Amino acid sequence: VQLQACGGGLVQAGGSLRLSCAGSGRTFSNYAVGWFRQAPGKERAFVSAIRWSGSSTGYADSVKGRFTISRDNAKNTVYLQMNSLKPEDTAVYYCAARVGGVSYSEGGYPYWGQGTLVTVSS
Repeated sequence: VQLQACGGGLVQAGGSLRLSCAGSGRTFSNYAVGWFRQAPGKERAFVSAIRWSGSSTGYADSVKGRFTISRDNAKNTVYLQMNSLKPEDTAVYYCAARVGGVSYSEGGYPYWGQGTLVTVSS
């Protein structure tokens, strides 16, 4: 499966962005999708993930209550709605896919898209 992430940009603290991850090549609805991010000088970290059916989701503690993951399998797209953004959310955001359930580890995802940069100004 091929993944294409988009929707990043520059936003002021307190603002919102919605990232999209479009899948193609195989039956995207069979895959769980995760979002990870890598801030400058830091390792890539888990943000959120959603089961293939959308029935199960997970979030990093740092984004709970501010970010919402969802998917539209008819459009082969997973979304990450990011509200109340903080400067510490600044990072390159990646989406990744795997067959099976949600994983919180980047090692659990064999398929990755290119990143999209989110910059939150203070």
